[in-house]
Amino acid sequence: MKKQLILADGTIFIGEGFGSETDTVGEVVFNTGMTGYQEILSDPSYCGQIVTLTYPLIGNYGINRDDFESITPAVRGFIVKEAAEFPSNWRSDFTLDEYFRMKKISGIAGIDTRKLTRIIRQHGTLAGVICSIEADAQKVLEDLRKATFPTDHVYQVSTKNPYPSPGRGKRVVLVDFGMKHGILRELNQRDCDVIVVPYNTTAEEILLLRPDGIMLSNGPGDPKDVPEAVEVIKGVLGKIPFFGICLGHQLFALACGGDTKKMKFGHRGSNHPVKDLATGKISITSQNHGFTVDMDSIQNTRLEVSHIALNDGTIEGLKHKDYPAFTVQYHPEASPGPEDANYLFDQFIQMMETEKQEVVAACQNVQI
Repeated sequence: MKKQLILADGTIFIGEGFGSETDTVGEVVFNTGMTGYQEILSDPSYCGQIVTLTYPLIGNYGINRDDFESITPAVRGFIVKEAAEFPSNWRSDFTLDEYFRMKKISGIAGIDTRKLTRIIRQHGTLAGVICSIEADAQKVLEDLRKATFPTDHVYQVSTKNPYPSPGRGKRVVLVDFGMKHGILRELNQRDCDVIVVPYNTTAEEILLLRPDGIMLSNGPGDPKDVPEAVEVIKGVLGKIPFFGICLGHQLFALACGGDTKKMKFGHRGSNHPVKDLATGKISITSQNHGFTVDMDSIQNTRLEVSHIALNDGTIEGLKHKDYPAFTVQYHPEASPGPEDANYLFDQFIQMMETEKQEVVAACQNVQI
């Protein structure tokens, strides 16, 4: 089954189709990870995107039941050099092709992914279509250039109703902008009593749950497309300890007076070095984002940079100068080989404990 990939700049690639036979359209991005394709395809932050895998062989260990980051994949399509037809792993349940057919995800293999990656690096992310070889390429290109793309990605992937993930430790309200299950796993491992809430939950509703802390999850798209979340953060900032990841990090910056901007081709991979400015420690991190906090925009805010990306100097972490709140742009719940960034969850637990002790001490000092 031949398919073609048509980019908005007019470039056309011809390859072999796999997965669903339906056409698909989305923003074409690339990920440099050598492994982790199952986590990538099930990451809600890829909602609306067609992902190019730069590693040449994808699907070689199959699809298993354990490595999903969400139940329903939001990715629009996959572009690979070679899709393995006979995976070799004792945990494998499906081939990539079988799983994509079940989930109606379109894929294309056999194209020059190095050339495609160079195009994206040179021109930035591009809209693209994976379609049948029989489709009129010129007509598809005309429609693609006229197309308008949705901006409600967070609405699409966020939970519609609150739900608990019980524990006996600190109560954490986890605001779901497109949460990876790894975040919930890390909180559960620390015995947190987690309540997952939709992205548009109000500050008043969050405060009624009496949390010890709030976590802002990752998610897809432009943070400026979620203005209601910015207002929620303003409504609870200073009242409860905060920890934000990825989109949560960007929304936190907006709520504190900073600004965000679109990157040329973003950070997507599992080997991005990040420096903790307080300790000098370098962590190898997993990342997936197309927007970043503007360094100049935080100069007149109460924020300070806590982490930077060593590859390009962009902001990878922020903390508030007055309140117990910090955020990171990368994914500390992911384990791209090492678990370098796991300590941030322990730091969040300690921040909640310290805040609680200070409140107790303040109450004890009140003269009656």
